[in-house]
Amino acid sequence: MSLLGWVLLYAVLVMCWGWAWQRRHRNIGVVDVLWAKGVAAGALLLAWLGDGAPQPRIALAVLGGLWGSRLALHLWHRVRSEDEDGRYRYLREHWKGHQGKIFGFFMAQALLVVLFALPFLAVARNPSGNISWIAAAVAVWLLSVGGEALSDRQLARFRADPSNKGRTCRQGLWRYSRHPNYFFEWLHWFTYVLLAVGSPLWWLAWSGPVLMYLFLRYLSGVPFTEKQALRSRGEDYRAYQRSTPIFFPWFPRTSPSQDRTP
Repeated sequence: MSLLGWVLLYAVLVMCWGWAWQRRHRNIGVVDVLWAKGVAAGALLLAWLGDGAPQPRIALAVLGGLWGSRLALHLWHRVRSEDEDGRYRYLREHWKGHQGKIFGFFMAQALLVVLFALPFLAVARNPSGNISWIAAAVAVWLLSVGGEALSDRQLARFRADPSNKGRTCRQGLWRYSRHPNYFFEWLHWFTYVLLAVGSPLWWLAWSGPVLMYLFLRYLSGVPFTEKQALRSRGEDYRAYQRSTPIFFPWFPRTSPSQDRTP
């Protein structure tokens, strides 16, 4: 079996379990937990089975494994302690609870695990163990994972205050971007671009930041999150949209006439 074949097998099995779990608990949000866990497992599997130099493979296992594990644990806490995410509640209602469609959605996520494992394949096949590139990758990883963790913590603290119900978080990093967690998630994928320098498959590593930006900005991230925010927070969120950049962090705008979409 090919390297990516092992990743696909693992992802399918995990997503089958996740579909059964959501059927019992009526919470599709577990799919995000399993996606993060699957991508982390992909990093570990490819680092273990790859034939590249040991240095980038070890870095891949540590950085990819820790990133995915942190994200999975963060999302699992939300799934266990909160109601089903509004995005997935909308899907369940839109599909009228049809379990076949929900199962297909989980299987699509298994394929996405493989798609986002492509940068890891480039690293796993890298014959170069250049320490300078590995150090640069570690620096990007620390900045991006630290920024994502900080934005998650700031939002969780804001939501924990009952007086903030129906209001939009404008504290900390959320003052400069409507989706700082998504921004740092995207930035994180440049870690593997740097780890893949010298690999014959280096170009595959660029699929990470390119695809993640497309998914977050135009497909499954920002659009769904903003629609749900408008449904639940209305004019307060519209005012936030007028003042705050959508993705790339920048200073808040002070006039609606300055509105633009980065």
